[in-house]
This record gives sequence, structure tokens and C-alpha cells, in this order.
Amino acid sequence: MNMRLLAGLLFAVSVVGFSLGATLPLVSLRLHEAGAGTLEIGVISAIPAAGMMLSAFLVDACCRHLSRRNLYLLCFSLCTVSIALLEPAFGSLWMLALLRLGLGLGMGIAIILGESWVNELCPDHNRGKIMALYATSFTGFQVLGPAMLAVVGAGSPWITGVVTACYGLALLCILFTVPNDYVAHEEGDKSFGLAGFFRVAPALCVAVLFFSFFDAVVLSLLPVYATSHGFAVGVAALMVTVVFAGDMLFQLPLGWLADRVERTGLHLLCGLVAMAIGIGLPWLLNMAWLLWPLLALLGAVAGGIYTLALVLIGQRFKGQDLVTANASVGLLWGVGSLVGPLVSGAAMDVAPHGLPMALALMAGLFVCFARQAYRRAGQVSAVAD
Repeated sequence: MNMRLLAGLLFAVSVVGFSLGATLPLVSLRLHEAGAGTLEIGVISAIPAAGMMLSAFLVDACCRHLSRRNLYLLCFSLCTVSIALLEPAFGSLWMLALLRLGLGLGMGIAIILGESWVNELCPDHNRGKIMALYATSFTGFQVLGPAMLAVVGAGSPWITGVVTACYGLALLCILFTVPNDYVAHEEGDKSFGLAGFFRVAPALCVAVLFFSFFDAVVLSLLPVYATSHGFAVGVAALMVTVVFAGDMLFQLPLGWLADRVERTGLHLLCGLVAMAIGIGLPWLLNMAWLLWPLLALLGAVAGGIYTLALVLIGQRFKGQDLVTANASVGLLWGVGSLVGPLVSGAAMDVAPHGLPMALALMAGLFVCFARQAYRRAGQVSAVAD
């Protein structure tokens, strides 16, 4: 295993997670304080997802013409510029939208390639632990964003300054760790395209849709939802931190477990727990002693749904199919991130508890597909025996 490349990819995705965790709630809270409605906040929050969707269609051509190192340098340079210019962009919604689109595009290509490369580095018996480490690196730094927001406040320019500096460090790291070779690309080896991935692995597609929906909604609208139900801004930002702290702390144990039990059954269990907490969230707001631990558990099982999807993708697909599958993941992530804030923002306008209702419905959709995948896995196992 190339430990140097793995370390570089882990640090790079950590910076991506930090920028996402810091700027999504920052932009939402700034717009909320300026008097923007929840639907308008949802639209702006969804724009990075549009960039991520676009990246899924561009990654194949980028791999053909650019080396790994140059491609990563280009992506992270775009992200750096998008964050560095964010402060003056709050005076213009069009400028803000353009920068958020650029950030989503750069992050999308980096995440698609990073997940493919890390999965390539994994032996199957350790795939759960290594992919969990990758997910933990992303989420661990993502947690720092809302935490920093809770400490310094949404009006502080320190947030964009620190994130920009981290992207600068990531660019240096890429220079020394990512090889200057080209991604192996043989068009004839592809068994399916971007659209065909849903036909091949529907449960994995819905898993990615659910987590991207969850991730975007929690970062952008959970603070707004909490403040509208009487919580202070600092406490609302802390809720986001607790959710992603649960995600971060439990991915390695879940990855360890995924290397020892039937993975589709564990996937289904995570979905059932996420659905139950989503349904109960309106009542949990009035029970502080239960709210905080269940927010952490919600983050753990939601993150587990995504981590286990990556593990199952690496277990099932190889070569060019693995790159195509991860490009499909990037497209689906963009769709979920785009739909999540829009649907949840509209639901919050219609009903005071529209946000947890939307989360529970998405979790329920995943449970339906995961149950079918679990049954098929059991049938295959029975035939093999």
C-alpha cells in the first residue's frame, strides 16, 4: 500500500471537509441575519451541489488530459480562490452564487478521484477500516467548521481566512504526495455509464443520495431550524458539531464491524436508526437529556450509510468501473445536496417541523432499497452454501 499517497489523499479530503463544514452554515447564517427567506437560503446552499454534479461529467475528460497531480492542483486552486473571495461576495448574490459553484466543481472532482484512489489502495479484508478512516478524515475536519463558527461568530472574517490558509497547505501537500502520472483509462473496460449505475446498484445510489441530502440539510438548515424553535445561534451551531462529531467518532468502529459482519445487513440497520431519530426529532427538542446523545447517534448512522456504500462499491467494482461508480457517486452527491436544501427549505416554509420530516422520508426511502439489497445478499449466500 502506498502510504505516502494515502496520507496525502487523507489530508486533502480533510481540507475539503473543513471548507464545506465552515462555509455552508456561514453562508446560511449570514443570509438569515440579512433577512433572507429559508427558500432563498436553500437555493444558495444548493449551488455547490450543482458544481459537484457538473464535476461528475467532467472528471473523465480531465483524467484523459491531466496528470493526477496537475488535476488535484487545479481543483484545489479553484477551491482556494472561491473561499478567498467569499467575504466581499456577500454584497452580491450573483457573485456569491458563482463562487459557490466554483467551490462545488473543485470539491467534486477531488472527492470523486480521492474515493477511487483510496479504494484502489485497499485490500478487501481491511477495506472497511481504511474507507472509514477516509470518511473520518473528511468528517473530523467538517466538524471543526461549525465549531469555529460557534466560537468566533458568523460575522467574523477569520473563518474564510483560516479555510483559505488550509487550502494553501493542501496545495503544498499535493505537490509532495500525489504522483505526476495519469489515471489508467481504458474506455472498453467500462460495464456501465453514469446513468447505468442506478440499474446496477440501486441501494448504493439511494445511500449516497440520502447522506448528501442529510449532509447539506444539517449544515445549511439545521441551525436555522433550531433558532426558529428558540435555540440561540451558538447552541444551534453546536448541534451541527454534535451531529458530525457522532459521524466522526463512530466511523472507525463501524468500519471495523463492516470487516467482520454481513455488510448489507449493517447498512440496513443504520438506515432504520436514522429514520427513527428523524421521526422523533420534533419531540426530542424538548428533551435536552436525550436530544444531544441522539444527535450524535444520528450523525453516526447517517455517516455509516455513506461509508458502507463506499466499502460496498470498492468490494463490488474494479478498474474503470470503480472510477465510473465513484463519478456516479459524485453526481448523486450533487443531486442530494441540491435537492436537500431546496426541499427542506420549502418544507420548513410549509410546516414548522418540515426539516425532520424530510430527513425521515429520505431515510425511509433508503431503508426500502437497503432491505431489497439485504434480501438479495442473503439469497446469494444461500445459493453459495
